[in-house]
Amino acid sequence: MLQELLFVSFLYFGRVNGIQRWGSQFGQAPLLERFFWRSLDFAYPDETSRTVAMMKGEFVPENALPVGIEIWRNKLFVTVPRWRNGIPATLNYISLDTNRGGSPKLTPYPNWAQNKAGACGSAITTAYRIHADVCDRLWVLDTGTIGTGNTTNTFIANIAVDLGKGGCDDAFAYMSDELGYGLIVYSWEQNKSWRLTHSYFMPDPLAGDYNIGGLNFQWGEEGIFGMSLSPIASNGFRTLFFHPLSSRREFAVSTKILRDETLSQNSYHEFQVLPERGQLGHCTSAIMDENGMQFFNLIDQNAVGCWNSVLPYSPENHAVLVRHDEAMIFPADVKVNRGMLWIISDKMPVFLLSTLNYTDVNFRILTVSVRDAIAGTVCDSSPWGFAGNSLWWES
Repeated sequence: MLQELLFVSFLYFGRVNGIQRWGSQFGQAPLLERFFWRSLDFAYPDETSRTVAMMKGEFVPENALPVGIEIWRNKLFVTVPRWRNGIPATLNYISLDTNRGGSPKLTPYPNWAQNKAGACGSAITTAYRIHADVCDRLWVLDTGTIGTGNTTNTFIANIAVDLGKGGCDDAFAYMSDELGYGLIVYSWEQNKSWRLTHSYFMPDPLAGDYNIGGLNFQWGEEGIFGMSLSPIASNGFRTLFFHPLSSRREFAVSTKILRDETLSQNSYHEFQVLPERGQLGHCTSAIMDENGMQFFNLIDQNAVGCWNSVLPYSPENHAVLVRHDEAMIFPADVKVNRGMLWIISDKMPVFLLSTLNYTDVNFRILTVSVRDAIAGTVCDSSPWGFAGNSLWWES
């Protein structure tokens, strides 16, 4: 009875011997475990439908891995890519009105029919990362592939959405191709896209070795992956921060370059090189809030870090906010919504390269207040916002 009543639990974090220090301090705020699963389940209309789907192989619980999250109004979106057979829906949500914790079933969004694999043009095959903008639009990037080995040397998985000063129509989406080492730019107003390449999109050959979840493996081909966008600067543009997955270095470029198809093809020196994050600095996901605070996962450390962009980008200006060697094995995605930091952890390397133990909790969605998380860290050591309408990376 007691277990049924405990919808949420707190996980506490402290200093851990042997972990690399990012900045001078660690966050001390507790994480709230909002949802957890041993294996995923889906909200079928009835039990008969679920049983038939399992008999046909259309639903194989052990093949479902949640990787991306987004929050919009009363919905928590969860993506489940079709990396294996038996995934009935790739874009799903949890109602935050009716689910306060526990292990809720995922509801396909917008419906079952529009989650049919391979129905190009009418349904979503494989969603990885998604983004809800302030204009109430949900941007869903469909890779269009099933499985992990048939992507023809391309994997367009991440999306960052840039809203300019011109309102909701002044929108651009930036999509990173981690295996094709390119960036695709899409203009909402023009309904047009273009692609650019740069050597900064390439992986670092010295950064392809990983040790996560007790596994040693190599992801040496992984190029441009995580991205985040700064607030709009005084010149009317944002800065796109990005990094290859197999790299520990951050890069940056003004959206003035990306928004102009001609400039994007011939502006090599407009791209900036920033310092390395450190030896344990592999990162797949990053987000920057309206105050210019960047949050990023640290997959080597089972942790999430921060950087206050009023300070120069350097390891001494980074902090580890939350870390847990059980609950946060591979924190796959991070988002910020209404002052709350959301994290999904999913043990992805174990899922892909070994076998998950489905008697254990494998997937978690965690939250922590941004204010509480950064309190006492280097991320909170400078005033929020802009200094004289100019930040260090605008110069």
